[in-house]
Amino acid sequence: MTVAYGMQLPIQAQSTIFVEEWEKTAGAAELAAVARACDHAGFAYVAVCDHVAIPRSKADAMSTTWYDTIATLGFLAGVTQRVRLLSHVFVAAYRHPLQTAKAFSTLDALSNGRAVLGVGAGHVEEEFDALGVSFADRGRLTDEAIDQIRSAFADEWGLGDLGQRPRPVQPGGPPIWVGGSSGAAIRRAARHGDGWLPQGVPKEGMRSAIERLHELRAEAGRTDEPFTIGAFAMPGPPEKVAASLDAFTTLGVDQVQVRFPSTSCVDLCDQIERFSALVSQPG
Repeated sequence: MTVAYGMQLPIQAQSTIFVEEWEKTAGAAELAAVARACDHAGFAYVAVCDHVAIPRSKADAMSTTWYDTIATLGFLAGVTQRVRLLSHVFVAAYRHPLQTAKAFSTLDALSNGRAVLGVGAGHVEEEFDALGVSFADRGRLTDEAIDQIRSAFADEWGLGDLGQRPRPVQPGGPPIWVGGSSGAAIRRAARHGDGWLPQGVPKEGMRSAIERLHELRAEAGRTDEPFTIGAFAMPGPPEKVAASLDAFTTLGVDQVQVRFPSTSCVDLCDQIERFSALVSQPG
């Protein structure tokens, strides 16, 4: 395969948009089982979401089950060996940049260099209000946070007279992938990020969005820097998802997030194994 693949894990986020019935009574054992299955199957990453508290007005649709991002990724670091650990996505504006840098530097150290910081601007205004953060300023705050987190990753004293250890294992710290499909998110990814994590298909289509991304990176003088372009495969059985991956290569996509509808933890782990066998076969 010329494109890597990863998965947002079940159980830890239970929005009614995507939650399966079996996840509602599952917990740490099942979460670990799925992560280990991905680890064994050669997935590039496993990912978890980020919400602090869901407002009552949105609870029926979103549910209130959203495991803490850092605690969950730390747990996953201890039960896996190779797969990368991605936040998809961490709302950077909710925390001081030093808090985020500390958390992901520590995760990187404890996982032997497997952390990836996916960041986003956030979308639940009531959550911003509860945390005392300006919803209107979330774009600017996210841009500033990315730059400050990167400085803290790169240097123990990157933000002045406040030092941080442990240091990340990856040179320069975990890569920072920017989530979102809006024009603002694409600009943010091009100018500040090490990668792009679309949240759904951009309104202009993936091909046009990727072309725009390259244009903006050229304008910013960043074309020589490593950059990872992500995409989503349509959910489906392993055979269907595996057959769809070649199309992403022609778009210039580096990694694809996959999802297999499932009836149980065992069913999902079996599908992960089947998918791995399919994509590892020549041709």
